[in-house]
Amino acid sequence: MATISAPHRHLLGIASLATEEIEALLETADGFVDLNRRSDKKLALLRGLTQINLFFESSTRTRTSFELAGKRLGADVVNMSVGASAIKKGETLIDTAMTLNAMHPDVLVVRHHDSGAVALLARHVRCAVINAGDGTHEHPTQALLDALTIRRRRGRIAGLTVAICGDIAHSRVARSNILLLTRLGARVRLVAPPTLLPPGMGPQYGVELFHDMRAGLEGADIVMMLRLQSERMQGSFVPSLREYFRFFGLTWEKLASARPDALIMHPGPMNRGVEIDGVVADDIDRSAILDQVEMGVAVRMACLDHLTRHLREAA
Repeated sequence: MATISAPHRHLLGIASLATEEIEALLETADGFVDLNRRSDKKLALLRGLTQINLFFESSTRTRTSFELAGKRLGADVVNMSVGASAIKKGETLIDTAMTLNAMHPDVLVVRHHDSGAVALLARHVRCAVINAGDGTHEHPTQALLDALTIRRRRGRIAGLTVAICGDIAHSRVARSNILLLTRLGARVRLVAPPTLLPPGMGPQYGVELFHDMRAGLEGADIVMMLRLQSERMQGSFVPSLREYFRFFGLTWEKLASARPDALIMHPGPMNRGVEIDGVVADDIDRSAILDQVEMGVAVRMACLDHLTRHLREAA
């Protein structure tokens, strides 16, 4: 497995990672994929270390992935139920940080509904912090697992055309993927109605914009669909779900514009019949959606390994 220096105490976003760090994390994660397919999946790399998963937003997929990652590396993993915690009783984020410091964890995995909240927490704790998604800001481990999925299925990222389609405006997944994929040499297209694109997004970010899905998918190697995040929307962004699916839902007819072997991706959870047709999502040859889930555990193992390496070296 690759070895990398650890100049960063935390993993808060793709923007803070150098290209060589991204590549090394992907190499390390690639090795963990093979470990996870064995009958004996346990290592002792994090034995004696404590990982707390602190999720202010629910996410079965991401939290379970981080829990499995920590346990397979030998850490003591604790899932904090924020819904029943003192935070619901008026405790501030800083108070929470002070409380967690008193418990002496080694890694905090944090998901929060506000952009920047994870970075704020990281400034007030004495352990490593991994951003498991903050508001509409970033979701770095999702971008890393998407990159690993593409690399294992296509052998490379540089030179590929990736179309990211759907609710770009509210998607931290899109932001992290734009940063990572353009850094690694992919050609990135954003395909969405104007109401679901962030203001000012364009060529200065190294991306191409399309409001017509068939044009956006023309010749694409990877089609990455995004969930319509109605819970983050203030007001009406689409006329109706039926109309949205008609123009921006992935169907076989629209996918025909992409390359014949184009991979279909989705970070989950999927809204079938809204952003993707179920029969397209379930195609065993074209869909990489379940591959993404598998790569998620390996990538999160690599991130935990990376951020705790200095602790193990000092022990």
